[in-house]
Amino acid sequence: MTMNDPRPGPGHPGYSPGHQRPLPQQANPTWLGHVQPEYYRPAPANSSGRPGPALPPAPPAARARRGSVSGLLVAGVFLGFFSLFLVLPFLLGSTGIPGFVIGFIASLIPLGTVLLTVRFIDRWEPEPRPLLLFAFVWGAVVSIAVTMILQPYFSAVAGPASGLDYTTFAVTVQAPVVEEFAKSLGLLLLLLFARKHFDGPVDGVVFAFTIAAGFAFTENILYFGRAIAESSDPGTELAVVFFLRGVMSPFAHAIFTGTTGLIMGFAARRWHNGLSVLAFGVGLVPAMLLHSAWNSMGANFLATYILVQVPIFLLAVLVIVLLQVAERRLTRQRLKEYAAAGWFTAAEVEMLATGAGRRSAVRWAGSIGRGPQMKALVHAATQLAFTRQRILSGRDVPAHQLDERQQLAEIAALRVAVVG
Repeated sequence: MTMNDPRPGPGHPGYSPGHQRPLPQQANPTWLGHVQPEYYRPAPANSSGRPGPALPPAPPAARARRGSVSGLLVAGVFLGFFSLFLVLPFLLGSTGIPGFVIGFIASLIPLGTVLLTVRFIDRWEPEPRPLLLFAFVWGAVVSIAVTMILQPYFSAVAGPASGLDYTTFAVTVQAPVVEEFAKSLGLLLLLLFARKHFDGPVDGVVFAFTIAAGFAFTENILYFGRAIAESSDPGTELAVVFFLRGVMSPFAHAIFTGTTGLIMGFAARRWHNGLSVLAFGVGLVPAMLLHSAWNSMGANFLATYILVQVPIFLLAVLVIVLLQVAERRLTRQRLKEYAAAGWFTAAEVEMLATGAGRRSAVRWAGSIGRGPQMKALVHAATQLAFTRQRILSGRDVPAHQLDERQQLAEIAALRVAVVG
């Protein structure tokens, strides 16, 4: 059996449960990247003794996947442009030009807070910027347009059946259902067309937070602008609304949609596209429930905020920290497997797979004028570790093995560029 052929597993010819090999020690260092014995394979051996510096041409499959990222961005920009013809007149009509301008500027503050958080979460294995831009455009413009289109139909169909008055229905049912569906459609597109970059819960949280940041940004323009346009005391009204939305709850939408992204990310790591798409529907349920609970706080807002919403926020922080710890452990283990095959030394694994090692390496490389090359090497090694995880998951093995060979050659060249 060559390294290009997937090992037999369920659904493959030649698979036999009785012939599973035991997993090597520490093959499953964390719950985040669990590997089944039938899919495990050693890392390809470095037969040359040391990596060569030459880069081979990118395999056709790899080029096609890069093209899909660009295609998704182009589609997002296209949809965003046409959505502006619906969203922008609505915002201007609701806020007036002065309200829109002030609302836009004020909305940049909570937006910056969420996007800085996204950058912090995403720093270990950064997602491609075109995909993050797609996610933001989807949230800020396209999902708003989808919400505006769907709300009247949803209200006409579900409103009378709910037995609620219109205001209660709109706040506690319509907004959570329609808005979370509209935002999460962007997650579904990312899962279907950028699966290589959406293969775990951290990716799901990063994309979901970015979409939610865009949605909240546009929604804040509306609320802040209305505080200016519709109040007899616009300064006080804006301060109150800004405190409620920009200070007390900048992460509300991020947490709602983040639950969908988290569930879809777990599904993407373990399942193929068909079952992962089902996670889209499952993930919408907690997002809608959290959104509805937030909108239902009403007169007991402060007590509910302290006793319920603050613990939910702290739980979200804890989940993200645990995901980051698991991500680092997984990276270290997968790179150790490449070290066993001759691609890295043990010292290099510690350098590339620990926060302290990365910081030390970048500082050293910066002192000799090769900081960018070292940063590229760290990024490439992380990508390689996650590519190996995809291979060991048994999903699209031949395609990911092409990526693996390309990435090993790239790392060889980057190492030469760093050490000279």
